[in-house]
Amino acid sequence: MKNSKYMFGLIFCMLAFFTSCDDENYEFGDLQAPSNVQITAEVVGADADNPYGDGSGQVNFKASADHVITYKYIYEGAGSMAPNGEMQYNFGKTGVFTYTVTVEAIGKGGLSSTASTQVEVLALYAPPADLITDLTGDGSKSWRVKAETAGHFGVGPPDETSPIWWSAAPYDKEGLGAYDDVITFNVDGTVNYKTNGTMYGQSGPLDSDFGIANQTPNGDSEYVNYPVDDFNDTWSLSAPGGQETLTFADKGYHGFYVGGSHSYAIISRTSTDLVLRTVGADSNGWFVILTSEEESPSPEDPDYTNLIWEDNFDEAGAPDPTKWGYNIGTGDNGWGNNELQYYTDRADNVIVEDGLLKITAKKETYQGANYTSARLKTQGLFEFTYGRIDVRAKLAGGTGTWPAIWTLGANIDTEGWPKCGEIDIMEYSGHTPGQVSSAIHTPSSYGDTVNYKATSIENETSEFHVYSLIWSENQLSFLIDDVKFYSYNPTLTEDTWPFSKDQFIILNVAMGGTLGGDVAPEFTTSTMEIDYVKVFQ
Repeated sequence: MKNSKYMFGLIFCMLAFFTSCDDENYEFGDLQAPSNVQITAEVVGADADNPYGDGSGQVNFKASADHVITYKYIYEGAGSMAPNGEMQYNFGKTGVFTYTVTVEAIGKGGLSSTASTQVEVLALYAPPADLITDLTGDGSKSWRVKAETAGHFGVGPPDETSPIWWSAAPYDKEGLGAYDDVITFNVDGTVNYKTNGTMYGQSGPLDSDFGIANQTPNGDSEYVNYPVDDFNDTWSLSAPGGQETLTFADKGYHGFYVGGSHSYAIISRTSTDLVLRTVGADSNGWFVILTSEEESPSPEDPDYTNLIWEDNFDEAGAPDPTKWGYNIGTGDNGWGNNELQYYTDRADNVIVEDGLLKITAKKETYQGANYTSARLKTQGLFEFTYGRIDVRAKLAGGTGTWPAIWTLGANIDTEGWPKCGEIDIMEYSGHTPGQVSSAIHTPSSYGDTVNYKATSIENETSEFHVYSLIWSENQLSFLIDDVKFYSYNPTLTEDTWPFSKDQFIILNVAMGGTLGGDVAPEFTTSTMEIDYVKVFQ
């Protein structure tokens, strides 16, 4: 019920909003629980000669009610949302058994009514021994999304055997909370799902099934790094219509969450690979390739040890002008990101003191903007190709802040963005404390880039951490306190790898914008402190 409460609250707010648009009395209207809840059940293959069905164990349910907004099916304690009232269950217990399914009809303000029905179903399917062995090995076997293979995610009609509408390129969803998932099937029918803290999927099903998180969907209405802890579930096998099918009892999924019945047709299988299709809450067929093989490790990073440039910020006052220049003003469209600040070179916004570079964002009216800050850059003063950059920093915090440590192609004035390439070594949003991210912008992936990885961090605004990039001829690796959490090593083309030419360093604190989001009304000032910047080759 916890997740339902979140959804009920959202529905209540939406209804209240739309009511206020229709008239000015701001009344919610009469709240009425759904009534006349009806459930019909079609046991597949049932007839006079086969009253309990064709042995597949498949039953199609349809619910209706008066004054209803949406429906929730509950079976053996597991709930699944069904906005159109339709749900399919595959009962896999061999023999004739009676099953109880409950439908909760949900109306205005979260008021609900329930009804239950019982179905008597025959299941004759006994999974072949080789399928059990393929799935569980010697008793327990772990699987992951085969990200390195084309078509590891895809979408098509629900009755197709391949994703004919769209098929993912290798590592197409890098950094989106999917590729680090591990699904371990146990021969006793349990499954352990390791999310590593985040998952990736459609915002509607995630909101319905897991509750509303402090997340903003991307342009495709997906949550790219939705916070979900590791969880356990159960699985069963059936073969409706002769199609081998894997079903999770509750929230199990294939790395890209699309809701639906959580039943997966096994399109093909070997001892190391599974090709699966599920029908999502959107009624589309969603495909995945899972593999039990370990992913090939990333190439080793070079050991860059020759210090070629540094600033330890030992001289108090303005930053060293032989090392740092500035961007001034608001740029084009808030520096291309709808940012709210006016960048200055004033001591109020940027100063060296106590052995630290301090970049301060302030709430103040200045040159038509409501916030000021600073953006330092080494453009035209220091530019380099390949090496390691270490930046020891304590981040600016507060809702609406967006501190960043990054590099940009030195040829931006002639080639433009994203052709010049951009490497975001560290980005932070005050909206998501305890998390920083790294990203790569190239002609093949820019703006809402898929080449992205977020990771957890502690005390990022109260303690110093070292944020690092190792940049070699074929790989970008990102580290925090010398621990690598993300590598980018694509097939090298002009579109995927504009990183064979010089880049320059940028340090800034933005306000608002695409990552900073809404600024808290109580915000006044926040500072990013930097102890040093060092570059090695």
